[in-house]
Amino acid sequence: MRNIKFVIRYDGTTYKGWQRLSGTERTLQGKIESYLSEILGEKITITGCGRTDAGVHALKYTLNFHTESAMPIKELEDKFRKAVPMDIQLLEAKNCSERFHARYNALHKTYLYKIDNSEMGDMFSRKYKYQIHEELDIENMRNCAKILLGTHDFQSFTSLKTKKKSTERKIFDIDIDRDEITSEIFIKIRGNGFLWNMVRIIAGTLIEAGLGKLTPSDVQAILDEKKRAQASSKAPAFALYLLDVEYSK
Repeated sequence: MRNIKFVIRYDGTTYKGWQRLSGTERTLQGKIESYLSEILGEKITITGCGRTDAGVHALKYTLNFHTESAMPIKELEDKFRKAVPMDIQLLEAKNCSERFHARYNALHKTYLYKIDNSEMGDMFSRKYKYQIHEELDIENMRNCAKILLGTHDFQSFTSLKTKKKSTERKIFDIDIDRDEITSEIFIKIRGNGFLWNMVRIIAGTLIEAGLGKLTPSDVQAILDEKKRAQASSKAPAFALYLLDVEYSK
């Protein structure tokens, strides 16, 4: 039995998210399993590094799967690339240790949120960047972001309703940069893991800070309250990208 690792990227626009769902074929996990099962001539179940919401994209997504097939990696790469649609691309394929697990072995994840903060907005990228025409206060966004750094209970920043799972996570960095030429704003968030909708809720909160609706003390109060209703609305999914997943060497 071989364990194979894929690193892919995808445009999530037309998909119902990563996780396989009953009643629809438009999930990334379901589609990729279908292609691999046909190529390898056996039922393939893949393990992804995490679940992305409907409409969310990935620039570097890691998955693994087990197979009895002896098909060489190069042949598998070629057949997979020919089989999948243009919104899924294979970046790397390799045999890996039997113990490798794309989700459990992930150490850190980094997400990127893109905002078009120009006065008019770029019509050609409107499906991949959140257009906000009112100028955002970057410094207030950065000051509010500092409140979220470190280990906290992020219950206010998730749509997860069960109380059986821990809502404690650690955020290492939140970088907010502005391109003065294009007026694009990039929010980059790196942590040891993220709860359901957590990144989109954080992005929505920081956007409200940029609009002058929240101060650092407000964000601290939201964090302390541990109630979803206290935090901001989710930022739209189409502007969110899984940027990277880090593993130990």
